[in-house]
Amino acid sequence: MAGKGDLIQGVAAKTQKPKSEVTTVVDAALDEIKNCLEKGESVTLRGFGTFRVTERGERRGRNPRTGEEITIPAGKRVSFRASR
Repeated sequence: MAGKGDLIQGVAAKTQKPKSEVTTVVDAALDEIKNCLEKGESVTLRGFGTFRVTERGERRGRNPRTGEEITIPAGKRVSFRASR
């Protein structure tokens, strides 16, 4: 699995820019995506995909260690759908 460091290294190699510059740009882009999602907005990157916040209702689950039934609280999560 590739991480943020791999992304930065790849972009730096393709653009022949210093890693420090690329790191600044990648961090700024990811921060902006995060800020939009925190406001409840979706983010569409054409040719890549769409990030959006979805709400999940409360549901029943099991504690894997004990097998005990538990209630998993409702919450929000980020989903991603890749472009074709």
